[in-house]
Amino acid sequence: MALMMAGVAVATENVMTVHANKITSDISPTMYGLFFEDINFGADGGLYAELVKNRSFEFAQNLMGWDIFGNVTLMNDGPFERNPHYVRLGKSAHPHKHSGIENEGFFGMGLKAGSEYRFSVWARGNGQRIRVELIDNDSMGETQVITSKKLEITSDEWTKYQIILKPEVEEKKAHLRIFLETDGNVDLEHVSLFPVDTWKGRENGLRKNLVQALADLSPDVFRFPGGCIVEGTDMGNRYQWKETVGQVENRPTNENRWHYTFTHRFFPDYFQSYGLGFYEYFLLSEDIGAEPLPILNCGLLCQYQNNDDCQIPEDSLDIFVQDALDLIEFANGNIDTKWGKLRAEMGHPEPFNLKYLGIGNEQWGQIYVDRLKVFVDVIRKQHPEIKIVGSSGPYPEGKEFEYLWKGMKELKVDLVDEHFYRPDNWFISQGKRYDTYERKGPKVFAGEYACHVPGKKWNHFRASLLEAAFMTGLERNADIVRMATYAPLLAHIEGWQWRPDLIWFDNLSVMKTCSYYVQQLYATNKGTHALKLTMDGNIVCGDKGQNGLFASAVWDENGKTYIVKVVNTSDNKQDIKIAFKGLKKKLQSKGECILFSSEEMEAENTLENPDLIKPKKSDFSLEKDLISDTLYPMSFIIYKLTAI
Repeated sequence: MALMMAGVAVATENVMTVHANKITSDISPTMYGLFFEDINFGADGGLYAELVKNRSFEFAQNLMGWDIFGNVTLMNDGPFERNPHYVRLGKSAHPHKHSGIENEGFFGMGLKAGSEYRFSVWARGNGQRIRVELIDNDSMGETQVITSKKLEITSDEWTKYQIILKPEVEEKKAHLRIFLETDGNVDLEHVSLFPVDTWKGRENGLRKNLVQALADLSPDVFRFPGGCIVEGTDMGNRYQWKETVGQVENRPTNENRWHYTFTHRFFPDYFQSYGLGFYEYFLLSEDIGAEPLPILNCGLLCQYQNNDDCQIPEDSLDIFVQDALDLIEFANGNIDTKWGKLRAEMGHPEPFNLKYLGIGNEQWGQIYVDRLKVFVDVIRKQHPEIKIVGSSGPYPEGKEFEYLWKGMKELKVDLVDEHFYRPDNWFISQGKRYDTYERKGPKVFAGEYACHVPGKKWNHFRASLLEAAFMTGLERNADIVRMATYAPLLAHIEGWQWRPDLIWFDNLSVMKTCSYYVQQLYATNKGTHALKLTMDGNIVCGDKGQNGLFASAVWDENGKTYIVKVVNTSDNKQDIKIAFKGLKKKLQSKGECILFSSEEMEAENTLENPDLIKPKKSDFSLEKDLISDTLYPMSFIIYKLTAI
């Protein structure tokens, strides 16, 4: 239970009532989920387990990420049409000099002691030998070499070769170094290094501990691949899903808009390999039990970066609409269709059962509504089973927001994607945001949100607490709010452009933030039906006279459990009583309590101390269908009671 804190004044007693016989709504099976965008090195260098940066030599500066030494030539007539570059290693000019290449990875390469790493390369030669090394450049030992193996290149045709390397020491900042050891030339393309132990052991796999952190959130929906990354700054670098499927070696490299968007957090070596593409996103959705929600370009480039007169003409939308239709076929089509056949060839003959499709990201204005209408008309006619997600733009209120909501209703989209990166006072003031929403028409998808405290934009406890308070309103209004996803999801500690973020990581470790635990507490305690909960006859939403309290209640049909969430956003401890009215079955005399609190409001979990702030479980006793407790100041608590 929430223990008394000495020296803090007690507020008036707060008596709440859970109306157990008054179900207000079912709770959507897609209620809480994940939104992934390749920002903060979230894909390459993060979720995608590839350790080699610029493995196909296709960055704008072809050798970015590589050091070369000796006789090395960049070539551009390789075996993969959309990634034609490769390097040719030749004999050095002197027998005591060497030719080779060295890759720096993504802020180094994380190696675990005793783990296996699969090196692979497409190569061409005629009896040449290369030496493949994992090295520690900063070693003060007798050698930089952590482990190495030799590889014979036996064919003069392009052939894929593989070896397994097994370091015996841990190293967060390793590099990959390759020497040519013999005479003659050898050509190298698609130089790759993966841990063998990826998520589910897949060769083109994902980083296991990051996926596990996602799976532990019990997500209901998975939105991908963005985000602003979908739009592109120009036509050439917009996200095109068809470039991200098929043979990995032939997926073209694309620049990442987040390498240049913020010059104060500038990463010119940030590109997209598309090794993590739409097939892998669908597969990940399936793995973690989440409904896939892909977002496609609506025929608009990023409106922050382009005026309307720079946009694609409306009469040129056919290619974008066809992309949407083809994606549905890729996800759901029979294997005798063009795109269903490709899905099957990639290893998944069964359909992915796509149900939702987002058209556009943070778009606005008549130019967006007009384009969206073209998509809606075609998709409704050809695929009425697909639910369409539209956008209310980048802001959660104002003239543009109201205009877009009106447009979404006229187009009869199924859900409207709302975004709100807002300060602490906004989250405190929005406890009953959705209580006044019109119930007819599109439902709400709270697609991107996070509390950004001015001057304190990091993942401290207080920000997560206010998110928890706000989320009681999502839950209470489950009839209108059908999806919600925090954003952004992932951030490399050395490569971030935006914060706060849900999960932080370095090359080996993962850290779950306070906001992560709030999302997890809601997702794992969402129940199946929302219940009416009142205090003095009113909803509990932080209103005046409610002592900074927010609350919601649900019934979980599967576990026959009542779940009550209460957030105390005041600086005082609060005495509360929660009565259950209209019970049809008795309650067990003991229940489970989950407390999330911190003595320091600006404290945060870190990679060095990842478990500083975590939820704590305990038991509590029920007396005459009444919960009596005293809440910590600034705390979030969940009570769970089973009916018998």
